[in-house]
Amino acid sequence: MISVLVVEDDPVAGEAHEAYVGRVEGFSVAGRVRTGQAALRFVEHTSVDLVLLDLRLPDMDGLQVARALRTAGLPIDVIAVTSARDLKVVRAAVSSGVVQYLLKPFTFAAMREKLEHYARFRATLGQDREVQGQAEIDRAFSTLRGVDRQALPKGMGEETLAAVITALRAMPSGGSAGAVGEAAGVSRVTARRYLEYLSGTGMVERLPTYGTVGRPEMTYTWIGES
Repeated sequence: MISVLVVEDDPVAGEAHEAYVGRVEGFSVAGRVRTGQAALRFVEHTSVDLVLLDLRLPDMDGLQVARALRTAGLPIDVIAVTSARDLKVVRAAVSSGVVQYLLKPFTFAAMREKLEHYARFRATLGQDREVQGQAEIDRAFSTLRGVDRQALPKGMGEETLAAVITALRAMPSGGSAGAVGEAAGVSRVTARRYLEYLSGTGMVERLPTYGTVGRPEMTYTWIGES
């Protein structure tokens, strides 16, 4: 269970954020405070995995809170929950250790998506071992982003992407481009193009399957939600 501290000075918004977190499987609210100093005092005596942090607090800048957490060496991640749209603030948030940025106002679905991506990120990097290579690290960080369907490459469409994802998700052990294409109702070449795109986003794992003759065939396995 991922424990969350909600830091929000507006009581109505704070209650809403707390309720949203409670509705997402795998998350629990450890507490809710209204100031930066209260947040820092809270984490001194209570174990917290994640802070939903308003950047405009009455006593201090929210980014100061994020920096204080880093300085203290606490293993706590931060999702900024704010109406601040200035790119300077966004850059400062990244340099302060913020892993996600959620703009107000937002819906429950938007927060749920951020939290679910964060949960997959933690699950990917939560093991005490060495990574196999750069691709594994890239996949881990890509889970924070998810698949940006508004930025599909030229010539790719929403409906075909959805069909490929649906077909692949129905194959727990993964499948070849040919198998996925047949299930999705598209050609092998088309399926492979979409699968390679999904592999690049970190949503699909791509591994070679060696047969007795010829070149190895790629097997694609769904590893992320969309």
